[in-house]
Amino acid sequence: MWYAGIDWADEKHDIMVIDDAGHQVGKRQVKHTVEGLKELTAFLQSISGPQRKAELACIVETNHGLLITALLEAGFAVYPVNPNTIDRRRSASGAKTDSIDAYLLAKVGRADFAELRRLTPDSPIIAELKALIRDQDSLIQMQTRLVNQITACLKAYYPVALHLSSKLQQPSTLTFLQTYPTPGSAMAASIQQIEMTLRKGRHSNPRHAASTIYETLHQPHLQADEITTRTKSRRLLTLVKQLLPVVESIAEYDKAIAALFLTHEDLELFRRLPRAGKRLAPRLLAEIGDDRTRYSHTASLQALAGTAPVLFQSGTYAKAHRRYACIKPRLFAMQQFAWQSTLSEPWALEYYQRKRLEGKSHTVAVRALANVWIRVIYAMWLKGECYQAAIFEAARREHAKPAA
Repeated sequence: MWYAGIDWADEKHDIMVIDDAGHQVGKRQVKHTVEGLKELTAFLQSISGPQRKAELACIVETNHGLLITALLEAGFAVYPVNPNTIDRRRSASGAKTDSIDAYLLAKVGRADFAELRRLTPDSPIIAELKALIRDQDSLIQMQTRLVNQITACLKAYYPVALHLSSKLQQPSTLTFLQTYPTPGSAMAASIQQIEMTLRKGRHSNPRHAASTIYETLHQPHLQADEITTRTKSRRLLTLVKQLLPVVESIAEYDKAIAALFLTHEDLELFRRLPRAGKRLAPRLLAEIGDDRTRYSHTASLQALAGTAPVLFQSGTYAKAHRRYACIKPRLFAMQQFAWQSTLSEPWALEYYQRKRLEGKSHTVAVRALANVWIRVIYAMWLKGECYQAAIFEAARREHAKPAA
């Protein structure tokens, strides 16, 4: 058996290979180019030979990227490790170089190989769905930042605009702000002109909304001086121009995600979860995947999702702490779903309220509820059975009898 520690970087990769006895077998540095990655796979194959690739374990601090793709396509086994694992193996001097990191990765592979989990790629549909969703989440974060900037800008000179619509990111609201970027221009518009602007922005009820906006604008409200209005309105138009394409792109991503989600055989399992909706159901499927052999137990999924606490004990002190080493998008999706479930599932609301009465914060209570939901979803996912509240409630009462 050989263990190849690969320290990856944007421009180059350092490789150190050791054997079962801990002896160095080979060392190489390659560039992050087509030729460099071919040189890397050829170097590894020169050690293992074409027939024994499975006996060469590639230990890397990442589980995605072009380097990982090249290794998998070449037929090598990849074992991702957390960077914190390598940091704990450093010498007392704290020396750090790319070559040292590659050696430490190889040592971790040799010492802890039984505990490492081989990387198994997602199915094509799950891989594409996960990429689309995570890219959309980046756009949603960008949208949030721009909405916050627009809100701050409007507060400085045009606060009445914040009361004209429930959501700033609505196309009709952004079209209105583009057409009437100052309080004066908005107050000079007639109801008919406002209605035409809202129709242009595809408002669902432009006539009623135009009347309400007109009345609100002609009520007494705060207004800034001319200089502030002139400068801040220019900034508003700049921010709106940035936000409009982001909002349109998010809507396009929704269509692409929904179309891909409908092609997966597990769609009913996740679509019929309470209040999963068009956004959460695809996210839960993408984060959990469709490989039934990936998780050895519910605890594995809970740990990766970050819902299971970590016990810290030293002497007489013992306390459960939040798990930070986890897949953040999976934790976010599970917590969102858990909170939404309290709106339709009585047991979920009762569990959340009980945790709150115990003194837990909202976030901790939701994370604890998400931990319960993972057990439920994992069981139905393994069996291929959709969630049914009546069956779950019966099982919960049966489970509570011995505890009583």
